[in-house]
Formats: sequence, C-alpha cells, structure tokens
Amino acid sequence: MKKKNAIAMMILCTMATGCAEKQGEPNETTEKEVVPAINLAYMDQSIKPGDDFFRYANKGWLDTHPIPEEYTTFGAFTEIDQQNELLIQDIINEVSADATAEQGSVAQKIRDFYNAGMDTVAINERGYSELLPYFEQVDALTDKAQLGELVGKMHATGFGGFFGAGVGSDPKQADMNIMHVMQGGLSLPDRDDYFDEGSQEMREKYVGHISNMFQLVGIDAETATAKANGILAFETRLAEKSLTRVERRDPDRTYNKFTRVQLSEKTPNFCWDNYFNAVGAPAFDSLNVGMPDFLGNMDEVISSTNIEVIKDYMKWKIITGSASQLSDDLVAEDFAFYSNYLYGQEVQQPRWRRILNATDGCLGEAIGQIYVEKHFPAEAKARMENLVANLKTSLGERIKVLDWMDDATKEKALHKLACINVKVGYPNKWKDYSKYEVTADSYFQNIRNAVRFENDEEMAKLGKPVDKEEWFMTPQTVNAYYSPDMNEIVFPAGILQPPFFNQNADDAVNYGGIGVVIGHEMTHGFDDQGRKYDEKGNLNDWWTEEDAVRFNERTQQLVKLFNEFELRGNHINGELTLGENIADLGGLNIAWDAYQMTEEAQRNESIDGFTPAQRFFISYGTVWRNNIRDKALERRIKEDVHSPAEARVNRALGSMPHFYEAFECVEGDKMYIAPEERAKIW
Repeated sequence: MKKKNAIAMMILCTMATGCAEKQGEPNETTEKEVVPAINLAYMDQSIKPGDDFFRYANKGWLDTHPIPEEYTTFGAFTEIDQQNELLIQDIINEVSADATAEQGSVAQKIRDFYNAGMDTVAINERGYSELLPYFEQVDALTDKAQLGELVGKMHATGFGGFFGAGVGSDPKQADMNIMHVMQGGLSLPDRDDYFDEGSQEMREKYVGHISNMFQLVGIDAETATAKANGILAFETRLAEKSLTRVERRDPDRTYNKFTRVQLSEKTPNFCWDNYFNAVGAPAFDSLNVGMPDFLGNMDEVISSTNIEVIKDYMKWKIITGSASQLSDDLVAEDFAFYSNYLYGQEVQQPRWRRILNATDGCLGEAIGQIYVEKHFPAEAKARMENLVANLKTSLGERIKVLDWMDDATKEKALHKLACINVKVGYPNKWKDYSKYEVTADSYFQNIRNAVRFENDEEMAKLGKPVDKEEWFMTPQTVNAYYSPDMNEIVFPAGILQPPFFNQNADDAVNYGGIGVVIGHEMTHGFDDQGRKYDEKGNLNDWWTEEDAVRFNERTQQLVKLFNEFELRGNHINGELTLGENIADLGGLNIAWDAYQMTEEAQRNESIDGFTPAQRFFISYGTVWRNNIRDKALERRIKEDVHSPAEARVNRALGSMPHFYEAFECVEGDKMYIAPEERAKIW
C-alpha cells in the first residue's frame, strides 16, 4: 500500500472497474449497521490456530461469501468498497437532482459525467466513430521524425505507447518536481508474458484479441490478424530491455539524472523536444530517466521497424486505451480478454457500478468532500490520530533496542521516524476542478478531458516545489499509503471502517486491525526500498555499511520464508513481495507493542472467551479474509508486490513469538517455524 503517482491516478479515470453488487437498487440509501468487533460465526474454531490461522479466523466467512460472478476476488476490502459505492451513489443522486445546476459547477460535472456514461443508446450509436480523428492523426504520420510530437499528443489525452512519462519529485532533491521518463508501451500485464514458455497460449490469445478489436473498427479479418502479429512482435522487442518487476523495486537503479541533450544522444531517432512541447511541459534542463537501456532499445526498435507497423501499434494503443468507453461490442471483447481470460472474471460488472467508479476516479475529491462531511465523524479522526501517535512511540522504542543496528544509524532512524508526516481522513485543501470540462453529450470525450486536465495539472508542477498538502488517494478510497519521497503516511477516511477500524470495538481489535495497517505504513519507511530515503524524502544512504549488511541478511530470511510458501501450486516470489512482507511483519510487531501500552491490555480481561492477545491476532486475520479465483491468484503472484491474503496471515504470524504464546502453538503445527528460522527485522 504505497503512494500512487499522478500517472496512476489518471489511469483511474479510464478504468471503469468496481465492486460486486449489493442487494437492492443502486440508489438505495443505506444506514450503517453496528458491526460486532469479532463475529464468531465467521470463524471456525474446530481448526487448530497453529495449523491454519487464516481459516481458523475466517472459514465461516469464506464459506458464506463466495466470489460473485462479476468478481475475481472478494474480501474485506471489497465489502467496504460495496458499502462506499452505495454512499457515493447517494451523493451522485443528490448533487444531480437539480437539473438547473449552473454550468461549470461541481454538481453539473458529476451529473453529466455519470449520465453520459449511462447513456448506452448514444454510445452504441457512435460505435467507434470517436476514434476516427485520432486514427487520422496517426495516418498523417509520414516520417518517423514526426513521431515525438504525435506521441506527446496521444499521451496528453490518455493513449499510451512506447514509454511512460510524468512529473514527480526528484529522488535526490525531494522538495522539487522534475520530469521522469520510464519504460512502458506493453499491453500484456507483465514483461515476462512476452517470453515465458508457459505464456505461449496467452500470446496466441492476445493476437486473436487484437485482431478481433481491429475487426470491430472496420478492418477485414486477414489484415487485422497481420496487424496483430506485427504489434506482438513490436511489443516483444520493447519488452526485451524492460526491467522485471523485481529489478524495478531498486530505487537506485531507476534514478538516472540526464540532461535533455544526453537524452537526445541516447535516443537520436526520437525527437524529445517535440514530445515535451506536445505534452505541454514548460522549459526544463534535466530529468530522471528510469530505465536508460530500455529507451536506447526503444530508439533502435523505432529506427528498424516499418512505419506502417508503428502506426498499427499506435492505433492499437488508441483502441485498447479507450475500449471501456465505447460501444458494447468493443467493451465485451476488451472484457473477454483482459478480465475473463487473464483473471477469470465471469461476467461484466453492472454498468451503473462501472460508471460510478469512473465518475469517482475523475471527480474523486469533489465527491470526497461531500463524503467526509456525511460519513467521517470528527471523533473517528481524533481516535485515529491517537492510534498513530501510539504506534510512532512503539516503533521508536523498538528501534532503540535493536541488537543488529549501531547507535549512529539508530539516531538517524529515530530522526526519520519523528519527521514522518501523518495525514488522516481527508486533505486540508480540495482539488479545484474548474478547468475540467464535462459535457452531457460524450462519455468518451469526458474521459479525454479528464486525462488532459490531469496532464495539464501535472505539467504545471514541473520545476516547482512539491506541494506537501497534496493527496494521492481520495478520502473515500479503501486503502492507505506511505510516500518515501515525502516521508509521510496517509490514511483516507474510506479505510477507517470495520474490520479495519471499529469505533465501537475494544482496543485489541482496533490495534490488530487498523493498528497493524498504521504500523505497516510506518515500516515502509524502513523496508528494503524506503530505508534508502532520508527524513526529507531524499534518496540518500544514511546507513553504516555494517548495518546495511546486517539488514540485508535479515531480509533474506524473510525472502526465503515466503519463497517456500505455496498456494495451489504457486510459489510466492519473496523478492518481489519483500517490501510488503517487511511492512506486514513490522506492522504486527509495532501494533502489538503499542497495544501493550493500553489500560485494556494491562487489565487482560477476556471477551467472548478470547484473551486480548487472541483478539488482537483474530482481528489481524479478519482484515485479510479473502476468496480469490485460481487465475487471479496466478496473476497476482506474478504481478503483485503484495503476498496473497493467506500468506499475509499464516506466514507473517509464523515469525511472531507472541502469536505462539497466545494460541499455544508448538512444534509440529503446520505454521510452526523454528525460532532460529523466524524473520526478525523491525
């Protein structure tokens, strides 16, 4: 759960994804029910806790909450998303009720965005016609020297291709924004999908999907298939020098300061001046090139590829980048490959949910401002801030007694901890959408305008100080993040609900839920990536060489433990998930120690037959309850930096001595890890 960058936030506007449908009409006003701190019916106490704590805490819930057919996974996050969707639907209905809302007002924009997306009659009548002006721009390309300008225009309106670019903080001068250019341009989920022997069927299906999509925009079958094969070959060449997901986790590797002259020398066949002008960037002298070898290879690929193949590739990026906003035939084909084939989702989400989530993605803070007024009480924020303070104290005390870190590094670690900024609930200042134009006539154009609006906002930051008040998640988001370049943790109001945070629950439950989440985000400042940033967010090695070696030795034990963990025949990648696994284990330890400071823990009184220690761990297990389809699990293990839910419970707890004590776990239990084999970091 780390910070999303601005590019990722723009993608939210083009991805109409959502959550499983609740019973009742979508505009039904819902009252929040009182949620029990621990629901005994959701447990299965016949399972030995030391054998499978994930199912001990959750099997009753898992058995009674099968994955809806429009979902690939269903868990605690999903349940809160469902509740939030109905609350957001109420907000949309309320602000849209006034048909005379002033043009340019937030109410008009929310109303017209949602209604345009729901107008399937008009969308189907247009078919793919709204793509034709963009196709014409591509067809006008007669010389590769023109490519930089055209790619810039496409990127600025939400069509990807070739590489990614955006504005963000300078990793070594974190208070200033610079341009970043990084690898990109691929349409399969992972660069390894282009090479793995086991992905051959996927590549064949991908070619068929591209061909089908081209046929839906008027290309004959034979020509469409030829174009599809050319596009796969082109993307495969881009993938050859793309870093793997594990390689991209190293911030030192992805920081390479270039002048614009050096960038042009590295890529003589691509005109960056034209690109930056077209994307709307103001004048600048230097930038970060995340993957220089990728760009060098991209330049060679452009030089050696027939211009007609390049044009086919650009048209493909236009089609696949907007399919969800077009007629039903294109939506269905896009779903069939990317959602059904790749991840096992059985049916489309209902349209109202997809458009609601797109509206929320493009006008998130406008909706969020109303959301917090209605659904986030001041006392919840106050209690959360108190929890954060306690967790900070707990981590500080743990750092002081580490036996593997010397005093010089401890002093700097404690200083960094003290400097962590904490944001809870919602931003102090709200996003201004006055320059975002929304029409009642075209859902497709509203998406284009949203991306252009975000692009212009982003480019305006270039060369200017970083805005420390900015949030990278909306208040209604069910998530949290740590930002290493801002050294801050952010907890949106959306996640501050059961089972994570329960205003009516005992402290053990809240410390085992949201307390671990808080500790998790704090630990990201000291995981294998976050530890490389100082208290100001600069990429700066503040460790002694000896401490760095000891840290890496300890993290390798965690890598080993997760590499050994198998789910349905799939082994977790301990290197890919290392940062999140460090944060989970750290969060557990920090939250446990913080809970011991409470009066409740000192009283040590049982509730419903469970000791406070047991309730702490049951709460942690409950947070990660989740059912997941086989295909989605396979993709997640390959792509996601987070371990699957079952491993986040059973493997993480295996290194927690207090867990063994709470449930009398002994050698021979399936989760048992010998003391000398357990991971001990923060």
